[in-house]
Amino acid sequence: MMNEKPIFDLNMHVARLLMDEPFFASLSRRINKTASALLPTAGVRVNPDTAQFEMLYNPSFFEKLTDPQRKDVLKHEFYHLVFEHVTGRLPDGINPRIWNFATDLAINSHLENLPAGCLKPGQGPFAEFAPGLSAEAYLELLKRKQDEQGGDKGDGDDEKNNDCEGEGGSGEGSGEPGEGSGMPGDGQFDSHEGWGAADSTTEEIAKERLKEYIKKAAGEANQSSAGWGSVPASCRRDIMERMTTRVDWKKVLRYFVKTSTRANKRNTVKRLNKRYAYIHAGNKVTRRAKIAISIDQSGSVSDEMLIAFFSELNKLAKLASFTVVPFDTRVDEALCYEWKKGQNHKTQRVMYGGTCFNAPTEYVNKKGFDGHIILTDLMAPKPKASKCQRMWMTTKYYASRPYFKTNERILAIDV
Repeated sequence: MMNEKPIFDLNMHVARLLMDEPFFASLSRRINKTASALLPTAGVRVNPDTAQFEMLYNPSFFEKLTDPQRKDVLKHEFYHLVFEHVTGRLPDGINPRIWNFATDLAINSHLENLPAGCLKPGQGPFAEFAPGLSAEAYLELLKRKQDEQGGDKGDGDDEKNNDCEGEGGSGEGSGEPGEGSGMPGDGQFDSHEGWGAADSTTEEIAKERLKEYIKKAAGEANQSSAGWGSVPASCRRDIMERMTTRVDWKKVLRYFVKTSTRANKRNTVKRLNKRYAYIHAGNKVTRRAKIAISIDQSGSVSDEMLIAFFSELNKLAKLASFTVVPFDTRVDEALCYEWKKGQNHKTQRVMYGGTCFNAPTEYVNKKGFDGHIILTDLMAPKPKASKCQRMWMTTKYYASRPYFKTNERILAIDV
């Protein structure tokens, strides 16, 4: 009796395939990979039982691929996770099949060794599509192309034409773009079956876990001699931005002002003492926030950033009064001024030196402020400790690339 050929085990090959890809190798170690004959190729999903992301793969499919193809298929699936395609909300009124096309076009722009017939910008039916765009941008191009061809607008109910993947589809592509539907590009090889199928609680748990995995993977890539491997700079920026916590800056600043407000009590006979009426004087409580706004004046802080900062300060001035502290490597007290409640000020740059965060910190510590907000690009060494609570305001770009590590809050705003 002849020995049967062993089933291809992807787990035995992943470390070798991703040896020169520190980011993907780190992410791969934390994603379960399970063999399954229920889908013809591969796919990722949230496991409804474990609330973990997992990759399903067909051993027969992977066995027929070359090593470069296997590597790019792995990266393709991991990109789906990184860019939140599995749990991200499907745009309203869009056929899932068209969204699937858009997500694959965005990912495949960066992969050169996928199996033949896969969707690629600049090739076949998508020859006029530029590479390197986001899934949302490709979605708009696909909708425009569909309108020009007079195709089905798609309301999410067309499942019979979804040969390759998505809602009700088998996940099996034809291998030849343009076959099988009114939309071009049915040459998708992987399955998107199960995207958004888990309940909201399970998806949220999985997303939080994945966020930690991506942070660890990014950290390992930054420390590796191989860097991020083949991950393009545009994707790295997107990944780092997604790692930045998204908050409503107005709520954060209001909360910061509120928690920086201290109460001053003094006795007054004009107020009745609630406990000892007409025996002891009452108390009058006044609440105020003494907050310093330190503005980095260094040349590396662009005029656009200063304009954005002053715009936010004009809004903040409706909440409280502030002391503005311009600084570079020093603080000139003659240039400091009080920004009174309700006032507006125009953008101005009054100093042009380098950057030293110790200068404004020493000034604020000496003056006894209750809170300290520093508007900066974060491009200087870590300063000494602050005696009051301190928060950093910068752009999203600099928030993802701080020069130093800190446990203090870094608030990113749009420029």
